[in-house]
Amino acid sequence: MVDDEPDIVEIISYSLKNANYDVYSAFNGLEAIKVAKSIKPDLIILDVMMPEMDGIEACEIIREDQVVGKTLITFLSARGEDYSQIAALNAGADDYITKPIKPKVLLSKVKSLLRRISNDQNEIIEFKNLTIDKTGYRVFVEKNEISLPRKEFELLFLLASKPDKVFKRDFILESIWGKDVIVGDRTIDVHIRKLREKIGSSYLKTIKGVGYKFII
Repeated sequence: MVDDEPDIVEIISYSLKNANYDVYSAFNGLEAIKVAKSIKPDLIILDVMMPEMDGIEACEIIREDQVVGKTLITFLSARGEDYSQIAALNAGADDYITKPIKPKVLLSKVKSLLRRISNDQNEIIEFKNLTIDKTGYRVFVEKNEISLPRKEFELLFLLASKPDKVFKRDFILESIWGKDVIVGDRTIDVHIRKLREKIGSSYLKTIKGVGYKFII
């Protein structure tokens, strides 16, 4: 938990500890990097505006580190402007949460983020009325199997493997179509539209200027 306001750190840490999480704290970006490298956390919650080093720069440095570069990172900030959220996501954040937020809602967000760690290795992903079987390339909606072309399936599985994570368009193109395949700018949009038609529009959210994410 990283924030330059001790009261906020104390309140949120108390809530997380009551939910049986181990919580460590820092009060600026530089300290956050040192603590992260020392304890190798599962999740880092960062404020944006802090002394010494702000959260955006700290996030960029953490993402480049071989030890903690893959750690889940979410911002928790009072800054709700689109440009602040886009800057955070472009720096490598997995999510962006705006203050104020009720402790129970934050705990739900934390639980959702940490679920990605277990989902990362899963071959079968299940959410409410949707089941995705990677091994069999099968998708079920309301227990009814639907047919998806290979690229649509791979796109769906990529997004669903990390709920609430914003996937940038360039990353999606490289992951699904590869570096050596040239596709049009609207390719992802078309595939997302077709997925929404088949599994419902509630699961897939467009993040303007950045990419897409799977929501539950």
